[in-house]
Amino acid sequence: MHGLVNLALELYLRETFGAPMWHRIAGQAALPFQSFEPLVTYDIALTVAVIDAASALLDRPTDAILEDLGTYVVSSASGERLRRLLRFGGVGFRDFLHSLEELPARARLALPDFHLPDMVLTEIGEAEFTLALGAPFDGAGYVMIGLLRAMADDYGALALLEMRVHAGGGDVISIHVLDEGYAAGRRFDLAVGAL
Repeated sequence: MHGLVNLALELYLRETFGAPMWHRIAGQAALPFQSFEPLVTYDIALTVAVIDAASALLDRPTDAILEDLGTYVVSSASGERLRRLLRFGGVGFRDFLHSLEELPARARLALPDFHLPDMVLTEIGEAEFTLALGAPFDGAGYVMIGLLRAMADDYGALALLEMRVHAGGGDVISIHVLDEGYAAGRRFDLAVGAL
């Protein structure tokens, strides 16, 4: 697993639950270090060990931790660059959804060794979609649900998201856009600092 993913997990746990809890999680996961490096590729078993340790020590389901991680990577101050990259997917939430299939290739343009799972968006109706994605580890699709929730909020859309199929090696997320103009979205300018 790419170090950026592991570092995002670490930062989410540190910032949300505190450094002492992160050290307990790292200890229980038997990490041979105290912090992930962003440009190192790690055995996926280390990622899973951290998730399992966090679930046990925080007494929270792994699905909830992973969904919160997806929200964190977009909505935290440290996730502003990722938010900007995602917002280039379209002017509205539905446009953004249609751009998801291109996301793995766009990520590889920025970081050639960063591999996101393939994504296939299927439009069922005018406001209903399914998103199928490969899952590098069990439950990884919940990270995408958290990310999609945060992006819906960012665009000011009201969307119902749920895991439809959760099976080894792949997840299917059901997306129902209830109201694309539900609230004022967060401000977004093409250029940083634009008026």
